[in-house]
Amino acid sequence: MARSFAGLARNATKHKTSIAVSKEPLEIPPLDIHKLGNELLRNPARRISKVDESIRELARDMLRSMYSAKGIGLAAPQVGVHQQILVIDLDIENSTNPPLVLINPEIVGFSASIETYEEGCLSIPGVYLDVVRPSAIKLSFRDEMGRPRKMNADGLLGRCIQHEIDHLKGVLFVDRVTNETDLTLALKEQGFNPHDVRSI
Repeated sequence: MARSFAGLARNATKHKTSIAVSKEPLEIPPLDIHKLGNELLRNPARRISKVDESIRELARDMLRSMYSAKGIGLAAPQVGVHQQILVIDLDIENSTNPPLVLINPEIVGFSASIETYEEGCLSIPGVYLDVVRPSAIKLSFRDEMGRPRKMNADGLLGRCIQHEIDHLKGVLFVDRVTNETDLTLALKEQGFNPHDVRSI
């Protein structure tokens, strides 16, 4: 997920991961982030059956690539890996704040209230559009050691988790944009093909 949110972050119950890497951008990040139009973004991710060191190293590489792109969230399908893992860091300027690593995340509850807010995506750089989502969620997942966890999230964290879980299903935020005129204009301005959107 691309940075585009001011004043949306609110309190949330969060699990902090023990995985940490330097937040300094790399000249050559370890993973390439695929862009809208690449069919790899549309393939659903598979559940991870065993959380081992290879999964933790994937998380580290995803974080390094996310920080290099100055993003706050990244899902494995965006780097061509079709496994259910995503990484999030809402405070990429703060080296002491650890990121979140969510494995096999599943939203088990939504709030009745909804919010409209602008989103962006590392797979669709330069495009920022309003998306309607539930304002709070309940989530179950496994952490970087494979332990089952639960958390509640709202504000920016809740929105970012929903955005990244969509990626695990082959859904992009532009698929949820309802203003087709703004969507078409924004995509064309950045050189993307509006026909690559799959409205839901």
